[in-house]
Amino acid sequence: VGRSLFGGLRNSVPGLLTTSHELTCSNFLSQQQRTFIQMRTVLKVVDNSGAKKVMCIQALKGKKGARLGDTIIASVKEAHPNGKVKKGKVVYGVVVRAAMQKGRCDGSEVKFDDNAVVLVDKQGQPIGTRVFGPVPHELRQKKHVKILTLAGHIA
Repeated sequence: VGRSLFGGLRNSVPGLLTTSHELTCSNFLSQQQRTFIQMRTVLKVVDNSGAKKVMCIQALKGKKGARLGDTIIASVKEAHPNGKVKKGKVVYGVVVRAAMQKGRCDGSEVKFDDNAVVLVDKQGQPIGTRVFGPVPHELRQKKHVKILTLAGHIA
């Protein structure tokens, strides 16, 4: 029995060490990916405003970054040619799906596979007329009820 680089005891069985090491690395990588939405984060647009992808310029709330239901300022990176929003335009967006987990009152947590926004104007009204994919009901607390009514599936 000897010491490994991680400070733990290791057995003479080599498979045991690699398995625990792989678990440690996979846990570290999964934690590494799930962070706040901050400057230069690329997000998917899930409405029919014409934009496909936006890049966050600034999170309007919080020092670390934006979470579920927060408003961000973003620049359009990809857009449909006939959409309302063109490439390069600076827009406001509400985060409707975030890869970082958010705790609920009942003790459960909600997290999504991707980061997604719905584009809004300065008053908070959605630019598009449809919202695609699931939208969490936490947006009701953040006063984004109009986005919830446009969404087909509420998670």
